[in-house]
Order: sequence, then structure tokens, then C-alpha cells
Amino acid sequence: MADEIGTIERFQKMAEADPTNELGHFSLGRALLDAGRFQEAADSLQRTIDLNPNMGRAYQLLGTALLKADQRELAIERLTRGVTVAGARGESVPKREMIAMLQELGAPVPAEQAAAPRDVGKGEVVCKRCGRVGPQLVRPPMRGAFGQEVFENICASCWREAIGVGTKVINELRLPLDDPQAGKVWDQHIREFLNLSGGGGHAP
Repeated sequence: MADEIGTIERFQKMAEADPTNELGHFSLGRALLDAGRFQEAADSLQRTIDLNPNMGRAYQLLGTALLKADQRELAIERLTRGVTVAGARGESVPKREMIAMLQELGAPVPAEQAAAPRDVGKGEVVCKRCGRVGPQLVRPPMRGAFGQEVFENICASCWREAIGVGTKVINELRLPLDDPQAGKVWDQHIREFLNLSGGGGHAP
């Protein structure tokens, strides 16, 4: 319980220190949801979506929090929107889970929308963070599978932004750089910021 409270307090400080830090609000919302503080979790996750309406995982957790807070209709509305967002951005895991939630609630599932064709030139990438075609990094930003995943799916501009967010995570959470567990925390936050799923990787 003490660890849970400490985690919530750390993320509250992160969100309060920078009200535009979507990752701080997202992490706070998830921690509040885990603690059973459902309305507070919903408020934080809604703030996340207000800052970044293209984060499929946030819609999924928001829908869960709203259901736990007995706000069924609002939950259906957010989940429905979330399925569309996650589908457009290729976020298969949250999309699948939100579809299952809507089906369980007896709510209609949005029809699949055909993605508009995109012209991707040499040295460009369709970025999973911003959803646009942008300049690709010159090389993977780190060794291993995570570096390659970033190279193939994230534009150079969004990666620079992610590095800034990663620095905030390290500073706000006081992560010791020589601790492997701290590397996992960094990895989780950066993946969520970049709309990448999966695991593996480490702080640069």
C-alpha cells in the first residue's frame, strides 16, 4: 500500500510540474486505476486524451475507469472513439481489447475504415507517434530490437521529443541510471509515449 501511494504521489508531482506532460497524466491515471480510485483515474486519463487524442491505450484505460465509476454510456463513447483511433494508428492490442469490451457491453463496434494511401519516400517513415510521414532517423538510436523498432516506426522529430520526455521521467522519478529496473521503467514510459507496444530495450 505504501509503495502504491508513493507511486501515485510521484506521478502527481510529474503531472503538476508540467501540466502539458501527457505521459505524467497517463501514468498517474493508470496508477490511480490500479489503486481503485476510479473517478480520479478517469479524470487523469481524460486529461491525457485532451493533450494527445491519438493515444489508443489511454482510451482503453479511460473506458475501464469509467465503467468502474458507473459511467457506462460515457465509457462506451470513449471506447468507440478509441477503437477508431487505435485502428487508424495500427495499435492492435488496445484496439482488440476495446472491441472485446464494447461487445461485452452489447454496444456496436465501429466499422473498419480503409486507410488512405500514403506516399513514403526514401528516408521517410510513417510515424506511429504523430501519424504522419516524416524524416526517418539516420540510424537506430540504440542497439537491439527496441532501437530497430524506433528506427522503422518513429520519425526523427518525435524521437527527439521522446528523449526530452525520457529525461523528465528520469529526473522526476529519480531513476538511478545503473539500475536495470530503472531501465525497464524508462522503456515502458517511452513506449507508451511513442505508441509502441511490446517490451525490451533500454535507456540510451
